[in-house]
Amino acid sequence: MTARAADRARYDRATAHLDAPLAIVDLDAFDANADDLVRRAGGKPIRVASKSVRCRALLERVLARDGFAGVMSFTLAESLWLARSGFDDVLLAYPSADRAGFAELTGDPKLASTVTVMIDDPAQLRFIDEARDGGREVVRVCLELDTSLKLFGGRVRVGARRSPLHSPAQVADMARAVARRPGFEVVGIMAYEGHIAGVGDALAGRPLRSRAVRLMQAAARRELAERRAEVVRAVRAVAPGLEFVNGGGTGSVQFTAAEDCVTEIGAGSGLYVPRLFDNYTSFSGRPAALFALPVVRRPGVGVVTVLGGGYPASGAAGPDRLPVPYLPEGLRYDPQEGPGEVQTPLLGSPADDLLLGDKVWFRHAKAGELCERFDTLHLVEGDAVTATVPTYRGEGRTFL
Repeated sequence: MTARAADRARYDRATAHLDAPLAIVDLDAFDANADDLVRRAGGKPIRVASKSVRCRALLERVLARDGFAGVMSFTLAESLWLARSGFDDVLLAYPSADRAGFAELTGDPKLASTVTVMIDDPAQLRFIDEARDGGREVVRVCLELDTSLKLFGGRVRVGARRSPLHSPAQVADMARAVARRPGFEVVGIMAYEGHIAGVGDALAGRPLRSRAVRLMQAAARRELAERRAEVVRAVRAVAPGLEFVNGGGTGSVQFTAAEDCVTEIGAGSGLYVPRLFDNYTSFSGRPAALFALPVVRRPGVGVVTVLGGGYPASGAAGPDRLPVPYLPEGLRYDPQEGPGEVQTPLLGSPADDLLLGDKVWFRHAKAGELCERFDTLHLVEGDAVTATVPTYRGEGRTFL
């Protein structure tokens, strides 16, 4: 029996009393992935990206482990909710236009001391001040550095279009704008290198493209390491009380941690290890989050149909954004239909061994987005479900 076949047998036994559709997290794999992240971080704390987990119970589990400290959130409403729920260090990773949220933040000393907001434009400071509604608390500010690699005088750009702050001078100017405005304090710098951390460099069947990606990423790491150090020096000259410099992502943990100026690593997807993280030479993890769909039809030889399945991930549309049939091994989509909202036909010889009601296990393309489809996660240890916990959706929280 292969390791994957053994996992399928475990998951089927663990959930035999449960009807699909359902989602699980294999805690043995989850904990092993957490250990691997800590090992690669080389002693620097990992701030957990809540977007990639979207389950309070699992956020609490990983933050209770050595090597993890703080949450990186994705909306202001989520940040305030987590802070009120007992999380004591929340970094909002994206700028916000939530007026009501800023009024709440600036009017509550506990929230203001717990939540740090992201800034990359002086207009955002004015927006927050206009939203205060009488709130006088000092707002903790993190400045986001654009990590993109610019070549040929900027005519070629590699990396996500995030912050407009690219040079050390631009980030230092932004720090000065914050320092001049009462009610704000620069406490951190964040730089997410998505073109390094979030792009696989070992693409199956594409050796030339894989090599090109590795060459690009090596150049990008060198350029960013030098520029990030200069940015930190420039900002510390303006804000000597700088508390943290956050960088990284699941795919680049060990590289970013090696930079002296970086004080903490941001990562989250590496806990669940979705399918987009299969194509890396820098690390390998264990798939920990899966969902199961029930067989509801047997249209013919070598075909079964499961209920639901159309759960595409965000990003540029393409086959890599689709969930992948994982267990039993050997199933594939019908190219004429793909995964559907209500039903999904699956082709392959394993279909002939599946009966009505049997479970087919899938991996989502991304990590936390799976939790937008399910109210609960069944936590599996060995071949038993040991707990069932709500996702954000299960707690009535759909932040985006």
